[in-house]
Amino acid sequence: MAIRNIVTKGDEVLKKRCKEVKEINERILDLLDDMKDTLYGTGNGVGLAAPQVGVLRRIVVIDVGDGLLELINPVIVEQEGEQDSLEGCLSIPGVYGRVKRPARVVVEYTDRNGKRLRKEGTDLLAVCICHELDHLDGILFDEKAYEFVYVENDQE
Repeated sequence: MAIRNIVTKGDEVLKKRCKEVKEINERILDLLDDMKDTLYGTGNGVGLAAPQVGVLRRIVVIDVGDGLLELINPVIVEQEGEQDSLEGCLSIPGVYGRVKRPARVVVEYTDRNGKRLRKEGTDLLAVCICHELDHLDGILFDEKAYEFVYVENDQE
């Protein structure tokens, strides 16, 4: 396991659409483990998508305080309502913006054991799922934000 470097805005990898994972092998499991370590190593992130560590695969890890979710080939199959969220991104440090997101989503995904599952998310989890899945399609939150808040040093 290792903490990987997080790619920041301006790197072309963040603008590309990720490829589906065809086989869950040792490389994919290592990537999941590294993404978990990287997410927890940031100290302030709740989600991380594979392109943020330079890998163009449809993989996301999320932890909004309820334990780690590892999503392989995730697809939102239901969404409803609307909420206004203040979002930040590990790939755009020091910038936060207001984004309209669904209040509730249901995502289908494959877990590390190859099992296809469904997960419902509301509130912060719904926001995080939408935010991270956008990364898989080369979309950053600042493209959807309607208002920005800049913080020079968000490490304090």
